Amino acid sequence: MGHVVRMTLTGAAGITFVFLVDLANLFWIAWLGDQRLVAAIGFAFAIQFFAVSIGVGLMIAGTAVVSRRIGMGDFERARHEASSALILTALVQGGVALGVVTLREPMLRLAGAEGDTLALASRYILISMPSLFIMAFGLAGQASLRAEGDGRRSMYVTLTSGTVAMIVDPFLILGLGLGLDGAALGVILSRFVMAGMALRFAIGVHDLFARPALWAVRRCIGPFARVALPAILTQMATPFGNYLLTGVIAGFGDNAVAAWAVVNRLTVVAFGGIFSLSGAIGGIFGQNYGAELFDRLRQTFRDALVFCTGYTLLAWALLAGTAQYVIAGFGLIGDGVLVYEAFAYVGAGAFVFIGALFVSNATFNNLDRPARSTALNWMRDGVLILPVAWWMAALFQAPGVIYAQSGVGGAVGVLAALWSWRFLRGIGPRA
Repeated sequence: MGHVVRMTLTGAAGITFVFLVDLANLFWIAWLGDQRLVAAIGFAFAIQFFAVSIGVGLMIAGTAVVSRRIGMGDFERARHEASSALILTALVQGGVALGVVTLREPMLRLAGAEGDTLALASRYILISMPSLFIMAFGLAGQASLRAEGDGRRSMYVTLTSGTVAMIVDPFLILGLGLGLDGAALGVILSRFVMAGMALRFAIGVHDLFARPALWAVRRCIGPFARVALPAILTQMATPFGNYLLTGVIAGFGDNAVAAWAVVNRLTVVAFGGIFSLSGAIGGIFGQNYGAELFDRLRQTFRDALVFCTGYTLLAWALLAGTAQYVIAGFGLIGDGVLVYEAFAYVGAGAFVFIGALFVSNATFNNLDRPARSTALNWMRDGVLILPVAWWMAALFQAPGVIYAQSGVGGAVGVLAALWSWRFLRGIGPRA
């Protein structure tokens, strides 16, 4: 439990701070007093979520291939795997950035954006998305740090990039009067800082990257792709579901979409520990699997679920207690108020069960069963979420989208926990 908590909280501190910076970014935009700008951020997030999720899937693959080699005691092979994973991650992310920039307007229209809101969201993506290539270096560096077990320095990477963004965002958005363009420029700067810090720690402290070699990349492609492809498919399920839900909630107007943007930002801030948990225990699973310490796999799973439950209850209480302050602070009105209240008072509590899905994802991704994570996540976001959202929206209007998201997520989380526990019980001899 100590290892799970240390790795998770160091990761959570970093990732929560970065998401807090995003929330502050949205807050400065809200200060401009134009709900179209906030709604534009919401639509842009629905698109960018795809790209960032692909990066997370690549980072999961990098952590898996490097941590296994470390667990086997083959550090030189681990260094070559780390370098090769970085190259593959950068190539994929560069292609993704090009594709999103090219197709941004059709994607935004499908999500329900129109008029001035569409133009604003399109411009924001055009400015910020190319920096996804730079972000790939930061993700690969952090993957190697987590594979090594250095959660503390991985945290420093995100804290440093977040601090820079926290300082420059209000200056760019309000001080220079750049508005949405200033927010996009802040994203670019923070990604450069993230990449620089991650590589500095991974190379300067741990010497985790060998000199790039074509033969090493060729050798790594197979093991990397076996984890990366299903992990990416798994990670893509959530933004796909978010994209569908954005389309449903767009039918209730810009006020509802503005609240949806706030909900998305606050979800990752409040539950940063749950999102971090999946990545943090990935390295623990990978090292113990490589070392054939099977009982520790089951112990890690149990401890992660306990941590998830306690963390969610605390976050839920904080969200419920501050709901009215958030509504006033972001200037939410009309349906926006109802949407946010549904999240803070009801939807947030479902993370007790949704968190179990994150734990199960880490279990299957790092123990050679990534297709199971893919199946579970697409069951939630590709099969169930849209019909349930239509049904709940017909019953409860805009807040029904929140109820659908939390209800479907909780049900699939319970199923995932039962399936992954049964799988873990069958691995290796019991202690």
